[in-house]
Amino acid sequence: MTVSLEVKAREGKLIPARELGDIPAVVYGPKQESLSLAVDKQTFEKLFAEAGESTIITLEGLTEPIEVLVQDVAFNPERGGVVHVDFYAIERGKELTTNVSLEFVGEAPAEKEGTVVKAMQEVEVTTRPSLLPPSIEVDLTKLDTVDAQIFVKDLPVAEGVTIENDPESVVATIAVAKEEPEEEAEAPDMDAIEVEAKGKEEEAEAPAEEEA
Repeated sequence: MTVSLEVKAREGKLIPARELGDIPAVVYGPKQESLSLAVDKQTFEKLFAEAGESTIITLEGLTEPIEVLVQDVAFNPERGGVVHVDFYAIERGKELTTNVSLEFVGEAPAEKEGTVVKAMQEVEVTTRPSLLPPSIEVDLTKLDTVDAQIFVKDLPVAEGVTIENDPESVVATIAVAKEEPEEEAEAPDMDAIEVEAKGKEEEAEAPAEEEA
């Protein structure tokens, strides 16, 4: 999946770009000279919300189009919103390694007996840019018993896409709350009670014997 994004070369300080409603950005890569860019804030935020970090973006408006991935996004900690973007220029025809988000679909039949635990939200994949999936589906319907688990090795990927994570890593499972055993009330020791009662009777009789 590839989408286009209109950008423009940026010169000067960062403040003028933000005053115009643009986001300062930079693009770089193994074969790409670092370039300072300006991106329309609303356009990028909408695209990023829909496409995420694992979608190839073609930067338009420069001397020639550049295929990139979103490498890093900086947000304003107080007001929110994107304040800076790093784009990583990919090399056509060469493999790349990047993170791809997991998309959980379906309902787990065993959820009636516990809670679905999503242990991973993304995986690292290596593939050619043209084969890079926007996301990888996790079918929760496979969790049909409380003992069922979905592992990295169970994830469906196309030929030419390799997941770099440990194949035995758990992606999703069912957590069941453990019931604590109730403490049984101890039966009273009747022998001890009889001995104690007898002792008190003897103490009560002692003064009368001494007076006699």
